[in-house]
Amino acid sequence: MTQRRTRRPAPRPPEGTPPPAELARMARTGLADAARVARWADAALRPGHGVGPSDGRGTLSDTTAERAAADLGLTPAQVRADWDTARLAGLVEVHGDSARPGWRLRAWNRDDSAVLRGWVALFDAWSLAYPEPEEHEHAAVAEVVSAMPQVLSFLQLSAGPVPFEQLLDLLDQRVTELRTERCEVPYGPQAEPVEVPAGRSGGVFGIPGERLAEDTPLSPLLDWALHALASVGALTCADGQATLTPLGSWAVWVKLEQICVAAQSPAGNIEQNAEDMLRGCAQLRPNAARAEYRAWLAARTVGSAVTELLDAARGDDALLRGLAFEALRVVGAPAEPDVRAVAEATPLRPYALLWLAEHDGHDPEDAHEVLTREESTWLWVDTAAAVADHGEAPLLVRHLESAVQPTVPALLDEVRAVGHPRTVQVLVALAAAHPDPALARAVRRAAFQVHTGGS
Repeated sequence: MTQRRTRRPAPRPPEGTPPPAELARMARTGLADAARVARWADAALRPGHGVGPSDGRGTLSDTTAERAAADLGLTPAQVRADWDTARLAGLVEVHGDSARPGWRLRAWNRDDSAVLRGWVALFDAWSLAYPEPEEHEHAAVAEVVSAMPQVLSFLQLSAGPVPFEQLLDLLDQRVTELRTERCEVPYGPQAEPVEVPAGRSGGVFGIPGERLAEDTPLSPLLDWALHALASVGALTCADGQATLTPLGSWAVWVKLEQICVAAQSPAGNIEQNAEDMLRGCAQLRPNAARAEYRAWLAARTVGSAVTELLDAARGDDALLRGLAFEALRVVGAPAEPDVRAVAEATPLRPYALLWLAEHDGHDPEDAHEVLTREESTWLWVDTAAAVADHGEAPLLVRHLESAVQPTVPALLDEVRAVGHPRTVQVLVALAAAHPDPALARAVRRAAFQVHTGGS
């Protein structure tokens, strides 16, 4: 008998919100060009064929962009723009100097929630999807990015067109609030003033702050932000007014309610393949999930079950990777040869090493000591990707506490260096979720640097 699961009822969306199937149709339409380029790359290119240059950023080479343009009837510039969108939406994932389809692209035609998650990932990355104005300092741009959630919330509550002047007033108020919060003087004895290099000021968690930009006019920056959000399909601008699209309104509501669109697992987990079984167990408590794993394993030979679980772990959904190794813990000793055999595969190595350490008698709380710093950092990003895809915003914020690095700047430096294919999406999601404006700005800047290959 399959154990019944209880789900927390999701808050009802605002009246007039299109049903999920219609929202997914809109998202598919908006991302159709990006999906087309991603599918072309999947069919025309294979590992080692040069999807990206040797810098490991996943940027299309001139030859590849021209080849895609010829095959798809586009210009190289259009191909590059669609490729960039596909990366931000998780339709392609960069691995060193090559790229491969993301799990969302594989689920594109059968899973509406995967499509919607891809669009929300692009929505979260709106400031990366549209070039920021070069004539303005990064500090001023960062202030506007930090203030835009309140502007978007106002647009969502207005449920209609809002004049540019009204949004500008709101943006000005929010930026002023952020500057005031940043300039608060702490209580207690203060050290002697230290001269700060031009362009920098101290920030919390040891994160370098940025020079205040009080003299920067906000009107052109609001214009940039609105056009950037329009470029990802979140709103429209016309006649001096901005209006959220149905997708944009829904996404803002999702953020306000701090919920995610979770994949609905089919009933009868025991009869499903490993991937669907793991998805079906994702919402269960640990004891209930282990009972499901035992029942699923009992209906199969050990060899075939372990093979299925490891195949699921090799996929692009980080949540399934973690759950697959939880199920392998239930298998126990019979799984050891297969787990040991995959310990050299980069995506599986940290999970396999932890599994083997626990199997060899290490306390689960101390098993992480078998991982190198780089392996621990890779695992932190992979776990964060699972939380970003399937969890709630507060969980992603709390995930910061599990990092082995002593400070957030150290974490960001090592996350950028570790080369996980989901690094940009994880950092963008963390920046969108974190309530600390200074920390969010630092994380967002790190995401921008990873995305552009800057330093």
